[in-house]
Amino acid sequence: MLAQEIIRKKRDGGELSAGEIAELIGGLAKGDVSEGQAAAFAMAVFFKGMSTPERVALTLAMRDSGRVLAWPRDRFDGPVLEPLQPGGVGDNVSLMLAPMLAACGAYVPMISGRGLGHTGGTLDKLEAIPGYNATPDIALFERVVSQAGCAIIGQTADLAPADKRLYAIRDVTATVESIPLITASILSKKLAAGLQGLVMDVKTGSGAFMAREKDARDLAKTLVAVANGAGLKTTALITDMDQPLASAAGNAVELMNAMCYLAGKQRDARLHEVTMALGADLLVTGGQAKTPAEARKALQRSLDKGTAAERFARMVKELGGPSDLLEEPARHLAAAPIQIEVYPDRAGFVTAIDTRAIGIAVIGLGGGRRVASDTIDHQVGFTELAGKGADVSSDRPLAIVHAKDTRSAEAAAADLRVAYTIGENAPEPGKTVRARIKDAAP
Repeated sequence: MLAQEIIRKKRDGGELSAGEIAELIGGLAKGDVSEGQAAAFAMAVFFKGMSTPERVALTLAMRDSGRVLAWPRDRFDGPVLEPLQPGGVGDNVSLMLAPMLAACGAYVPMISGRGLGHTGGTLDKLEAIPGYNATPDIALFERVVSQAGCAIIGQTADLAPADKRLYAIRDVTATVESIPLITASILSKKLAAGLQGLVMDVKTGSGAFMAREKDARDLAKTLVAVANGAGLKTTALITDMDQPLASAAGNAVELMNAMCYLAGKQRDARLHEVTMALGADLLVTGGQAKTPAEARKALQRSLDKGTAAERFARMVKELGGPSDLLEEPARHLAAAPIQIEVYPDRAGFVTAIDTRAIGIAVIGLGGGRRVASDTIDHQVGFTELAGKGADVSSDRPLAIVHAKDTRSAEAAAADLRVAYTIGENAPEPGKTVRARIKDAAP
C-alpha cells in the first residue's frame, strides 16, 4: 500500500493493521517515506490516536527497523537495566543513576535522545564533554558497558533507525506530546537495547509534556502495559515537574551539577529523591535488592564510597572524554562569557514556576533547537535556580544566567522573571514522587 494511503486511513480515524504500520515504518527507515509524509503521519496519530494493538505494532516495527542487542550471561553477570526520563527541565538523573546502578552490580546500556521540545536531552549534555563519542559503533558500546558497567550513547544507525528519523521530525512539528508516538519512541529503543528491566520517570506539571497528572498517568499506564506485553519488566513513577528538578538548566551546567552530585559537593533534594526512587525500583526489579529500603542503602553506599563517581569517570574515558573530568571539570567545560544574577521584581516567596517557560528560555539562549538542524551552545543556561518556597529579594536572586552575550542574557533574565510567581507566603511543599504504576492496563 502507498504511504499516503496509510496516512489517509489514519487521518480519517481508521485502525491500521500491523502490516500497514510495518510497511510505513520500514519505508521511513529506508528513506522511501519522505519527511513530509512522516510529519503527516505523526500529525494524524496526534489527532486520531492509536489503539493498544496499534501502539504495540508501532513499537515493534520501530524496534525491528534495526539491530536488537543481546547481553550474554558469560560476559554480563548482572541484570541489564535502565532508568528512563521522557523529558523535563533540569532533569539530569541519568547522568548520576547509570553509574550508581553499575556500582551496585547492574549493567546499564543507555540509549538516550537529544532535546525534544522545551526539554533538555541527556545526549546534548554529554556532548558538552570534549572528545566524548556519543555515537560509537556497537562493538565499542558493548565493550564500555562490560568495562564500566554503563554507557550512555545516542542512537546509532543500527538501533531503531526509524525512530531516530521520526524523533527529529516530531521535535519541529508540534507532535511531541502524542502518547502513541512517545510510547513507540521510548520503548523501541529500550527493546532494541536488549534490556531486562526498565523504570520510567513520567513527569507531570508545568514543565512536563503531560502537564495534567491524569495525562501523565495515562502515558505511564500505556508505557507499562506495552513494555510488559513485549516481555520487558517495567514500572513507572509519576514525578513532579512543576519546578526544575535540578537547580541548573542547560547542557554543560547540568553536567556540572551531576558531577557535583556524584562527588558529594552538592545534591539538590528533589533531584536526589527522584534518583533514589528510580534506582531502588530498578535494583528490586533486577534482583540486586529485596526491598526498596535495601536498594536505597546500596545506592547511597555507591555515592559515599565514590564507586559511582569512578564508574562515571571510566565511562567518559572509555568513550573518548578526558580522564580527569571529575577532578578538573573547569579545565574541560568552557564557561559562558556572560554570567549575571537575576533578581525578582519584588521580594517574597516563590509560589509557582512556569517550568516550561524556563526550558524555552534555555532554547532562546541557544541551549536547544528551534529546528532540527540547529547547533547547540553547550555553555548557556541557568544555575542556582530558586525552587518553590524559596525566599527571594533584591539580594537573593532567582538564578544566574549563563549566556554568550549581554543581549541574550538580558532577554533570558526577562523571561525568567515572568516565569516566576512571587507571593507573601511560602507554599506547602508537594510530593516529588506522586505515584507508582505497575502492571497497569492502558
